[in-house]
Amino acid sequence: MRRVGAFSCVGVDPSGTTDAMAAQRTDTDEPVGTALGGQRPVRPGSFRDRVRRRPVLGRLWRAGVFLAGLVCIAAGGALVVLPGPLTIPPIVLGLWIWSTEFEWAHRFFVKGKEKGMEAWRQAQRHPVSSAVVTVGGLVLAGAVIWAVLHYDLVARAKDAVGLS
Repeated sequence: MRRVGAFSCVGVDPSGTTDAMAAQRTDTDEPVGTALGGQRPVRPGSFRDRVRRRPVLGRLWRAGVFLAGLVCIAAGGALVVLPGPLTIPPIVLGLWIWSTEFEWAHRFFVKGKEKGMEAWRQAQRHPVSSAVVTVGGLVLAGAVIWAVLHYDLVARAKDAVGLS
């Protein structure tokens, strides 16, 4: 008899589903214990399989993967203030990191990848309008940066809120 979390069970398959969990499943719902989409399947004998077999190490691994993805997504969020597509790569990297361990993130990542490919095909079908939108966005960002620097808007904002 193996112990899984706080429960004792007769058998555990490689995905971590116990006999008791499988008995509670119906054909239409997800396995028990997958509130956030569960773990991504791994090859038996792989590094992640060996890590997951040790409960404490498995939880630490998942926490580390979550934090690494969160740091990338937070960095992408911080880059939103800069013009251009600089925010996209770290967010995609964070989602990819999460998708290696969490099933919900994998589903989200796959859907996002499909939408990205659809947007790329749209841009290829309409190159002129895509170029106009891109150049227009860059010109607008340049105008905003010029106005902030030329009219010293940061210092004026600091004065207005009493930070200087």
